[in-house]
This record gives sequence, C-alpha cells and structure tokens, in this order.
Amino acid sequence: MVLLFVASGIHGQQWPFHGGDPGQTKYSTLDQINRSNVGKLQLAWEWKSGEKPYPEYSATPGPFEGTPIMIDGVLYFPTSYNRVIALDATSGRELWSFDPEAYKDGPDPNTRYSHRGIAAWRDGGKLRVFLNSHHSLFCLDATTGTKVAEFGNNGVIDLLSIGLQRPANPKQYSNASPVVVYKDLVIVGSNVNDNMTYGKDSPGDVRAFNARTGKLVWTFHTVPLPNEFGADTWENGAEKITGHANVWAPFTLDAERGLVYLPVSTPSNDFFGGRRRGENLFGDSIVCLDANTGKRKWHFQLVHHGLWDYDTASPPILATINVEGRKIDAVVQLTKTGFAFVFDRVTGKPVWPIVERAVPPSDVPGERAWKTQPFPTKPPALAAQGVTLDDAFDLTPELKAEAQSILKKYMLGPLFTPPSIVGTVGRPGVIGGANWGGGAFDPETGMLYVKTTNNGGLFKVKTGERSSEVDTEFIWDGGGGLPPFHNGIPLLKPPYGLLTAVDLNKGAIAWQEVYGDNAQLRANPALAGVKLPEKLGIAGAQGGVIVTKGGLIFAGCGDSAVHAIDKTTGKDLWTFPLPRRTTATPMTYLGKDGRQYVVIATGNGADAVLLAFALPTS
Repeated sequence: MVLLFVASGIHGQQWPFHGGDPGQTKYSTLDQINRSNVGKLQLAWEWKSGEKPYPEYSATPGPFEGTPIMIDGVLYFPTSYNRVIALDATSGRELWSFDPEAYKDGPDPNTRYSHRGIAAWRDGGKLRVFLNSHHSLFCLDATTGTKVAEFGNNGVIDLLSIGLQRPANPKQYSNASPVVVYKDLVIVGSNVNDNMTYGKDSPGDVRAFNARTGKLVWTFHTVPLPNEFGADTWENGAEKITGHANVWAPFTLDAERGLVYLPVSTPSNDFFGGRRRGENLFGDSIVCLDANTGKRKWHFQLVHHGLWDYDTASPPILATINVEGRKIDAVVQLTKTGFAFVFDRVTGKPVWPIVERAVPPSDVPGERAWKTQPFPTKPPALAAQGVTLDDAFDLTPELKAEAQSILKKYMLGPLFTPPSIVGTVGRPGVIGGANWGGGAFDPETGMLYVKTTNNGGLFKVKTGERSSEVDTEFIWDGGGGLPPFHNGIPLLKPPYGLLTAVDLNKGAIAWQEVYGDNAQLRANPALAGVKLPEKLGIAGAQGGVIVTKGGLIFAGCGDSAVHAIDKTTGKDLWTFPLPRRTTATPMTYLGKDGRQYVVIATGNGADAVLLAFALPTS
C-alpha cells in the first residue's frame, strides 16, 4: 500500500499517512487555500468525541491528540480512549466506530488516556486499519470497523506475549503513536513508564508482524542482548536488566529503499544511570534498519548515557536537499535539546560535522555522566540552551530580582548540566525543544519548519526505593517542570514558544518568530499594568505543523487558536480563536466536493472536538 500511494501521487489530494507521507514531511501539494484567500477560511464542520470518565475503572479521557488519515473520502483517527472513528471527510458524518475498551486496562503509564494516530494497509482491494492500543494490536476492516478474523486471535494480538526478550509489566507498557506498515509488515514500538526502574523493567524491543496473520517476523533489541552489536557500551552486564530505550514516537519509512528509521528514547531510568554505566546504545539514538529483516544499517547516538529525559521524541523527516551543489537524500532528526541533526539517509554520514564537546560532570553519588556530548555545527540550535541568572523573568526589575533569588537555590549551567539532588535548572526542559509533533519539510524550497518550546525544566533526583517493584538508587523528584512563582509566572523570561524556518540547503535559520500566547499568564495579577510583549509564546508538546504548496503553515501546537502562517515570512495571516487548547498536528486534503479542508483535534476529555476548516462555497 505504501508504494501504491506514493507512486500514484494520491497523497497530494489525500492524507494517507500520519505524517502525510511515509517520510513524515507533513507537506501537501494542495494550494486551493493560499496566502491570498486564507483570511476567508471558516469552520466547515466539527465532530465531538463525547467521551466521559468511567469512575468504575478510575478512567478519565485525556487530551485529544489524534491526527486523522484520509483515504478514499474517509477520515480515520483515534480518540483519547483509543476508539477508532471513521467519518465522511466532506461532511464530518460518523460512519462507524470501534471501541477497544482501553479504559478497562488502566491508564497509559506516560500519556494516560490518549492516542496520536493509526495506520492503513491495502491488501489487494481490501483496506485495513491498524490500531496499537495499550498492549494490543488490532486489525480492522476499514469499511465496517469490525475486526479482521484472520489476523492474530480474531483480529487482535497481545503484544506482551510475542517476541519480547523478557516479560513486561502490563501496567507499565502501552502504545500512543501509530504503527508503520511496509509491504506486508506492521512495525510496532511501545510507550513504557520511563521515570522509575522496575524489577521487571519493560524492554523497548521493536517488532514487525505479518499484516495478514499477525505472526512475528523480526525483533530489534534497542537494548542489545549480550552477544549483539552495542552490548559493549553497557558496563557490568547492565544491558541484561535495563529496560525502556523504546520507540514511543512515530516511525519514518523510506519505502523505496526499504529503510525504517527509529527515534529511540532514554533507557531506564530517565534521570539516574548509576546502574547502567556506559554510553548505553541504542538509547537516545536514531537507528536505521532494513525494514524487511530488522537488521541495523546505521545509527547515531544523539545523547550519550542520557540523564535528562531528552528522548528522541519526534519522527525523523526525509528530505532531499542541495548542499553546495550536491544533491543529498537526507534524514533530519529533531531533538528535545533544540538541535536538528542532518544525515545522509543511506549511509548515516552527517551532512555537516557533528563535534563532541565537554559537558559538566555529575555530583550525584554513584552517577558517572558521560564526559562529552554531540553538537551539530549546522543548523544552529532552534531553542534556548542552558540557564544563567541573566535568563530570569525580567518584565519588571522587582520580579527579575525575585526570580534570580529563587534560581540561586538551584544548580545552573550550560546544556547537559546533569541532574542533582539540590535540583538543576536546565533548558530545554523535559518537553523540549522539539517534541512529538516534529517538523514539516517543504520539498520545493528545502525549508524545514519547527515549533519549539523555550522554557526550562527542573532536573532533580532523590533517594530511590528497593522493593519487588522498584530497584534504583535515585529516582526523579518532581514533575520535570520548573516551579513558577506568583502563582503561575515562569522563573525564566519569555518567549516560551518559537516557530523556526530552517534552510536545509544552507544549514541556516531563515526566520524565527514567537509562536502563540498565554492568556493565563497575561492575566496574572502580579503583571497588572506591566507592558507585556505582543506574544508571550506558548510552551508545550501538543502536536506539530504542516506546510502546503499554497504558501502556508498550519499550526495549533498547544495554543488556544488555530493559525495559518506565511511560510516565507513567519507572519500570521489567519487566526481562529478557541475556548480550549489545540492538542494535535493538523492535516489537509481535498474533499469529494472539490474543497480543500484543514482538520485538527482540540480539547481534552469531554471537551474534545475535531474541527474542519474550508473556504466558503460562495
């Protein structure tokens, strides 16, 4: 199905993959909505999930993060409770729904109740939809929404029972991103609890299953087995007991070459590595595999011996660029650290040099932080990095002095200053930089567009536990966010969100604009009468952006509005205010009525609404 969609060019009018295409470019060739008329864009229809809490299961629906796919005039997407919904893409009329009853399993250990996307596969003339919900993989008939009996056990396989190197705790194992389908293989990652170290730590194994039968085809161990490549980067046999290093972000596929790219996360636990000394491959890495066999082609570790929850959180982006007259088929990995690493997608060779620089040591007993970390020489960092007292909130002299007095209680330093017992104020924080929304690439101009978060985080550890469930000397202490003052004012100064255009042909920033606003902060009584910036910027990991041939970037990215932005200048051309936050990456397609639609998920829990925008008919 992948090659069918790509070869036919059908994705120009449709949106058959979570990222628009297998390469996760989030680009559309549609230009019916363009710079000249986007100001007329209006709401065409909306769909409400209606999901409510189930007290009997202690279940509450979370943010509505699903980006729909659109094939043959039908939208398919997951809800917070992991239901799959099919809508008529022109009218928004519901055609069917499938309920995996995920609320009965208990909440996802990391993202609670939410899901970000599904995948489709065409088996001859039959269209199938795959949903990876908690620890189950479902295959559905796209026409009826019913389970395909030939797949697994009557349409479902238990991901905990097949192909993992060791048993996983069902309460700590889940899925929140779409699978990827290559030929007749369904490739699956996982979303596991990464803030503690458990006695039965869930492994981050990546597996491929036959799309017709559900039988296991191959497994790739993101924490290598003792006899595998990379095992020597783990000291004292730590690879035998360490889990996670999972792929919770979406995969990326080079369908023509049969290569799949894995954005691998941090090994357990996120903030203390005393029992996993070493570089810890393949944690915090981009890994390229042969999609047919699961064999490693190349890898690059973006963070050595990760201690900051700097997961490789977004899907790699395939981009063909021209660097000094040389055409390069590249892959771009955005990171929480605010970097964009650019590689030749076949060889893994960096397009521009990546240098190892010395970083601060750790003062946590038993910890041995890696002495250097990789820094790309191009492009420049897309988000602020490191913290000094000069970064304190500064919109009044009094508030600046107060913020600085609080910051003095913590450890400050450059990027990669390790977590500490007193607490390290670092930037970016645990949500980035870039996060799961990733970026969007325009193949006509070579421009990459990325929304980043620009506030700080608190990297703090405390003495851990030793029991049948938990086994670690130090664990995370706190929510990862930097405590505010005056009931909501960040300790660091604005802006808190940025939208950046990167010229990948030059490895340079073309423009950078403050993105979004924060009405709650603007209304804080301590800021009454203070002259505030026109836009404060919005922090958060809620989805990414898309770019179109019509000259537009469409974005929500956690703001309480949907935006259409001029891709050449970064200026807002159209804004649709909302009474709730946007929570997903948008998508676009041509409806059967000949109109271009832009669709985005918004809201949380019972307030979840899918919005569709189009130009007026007359």
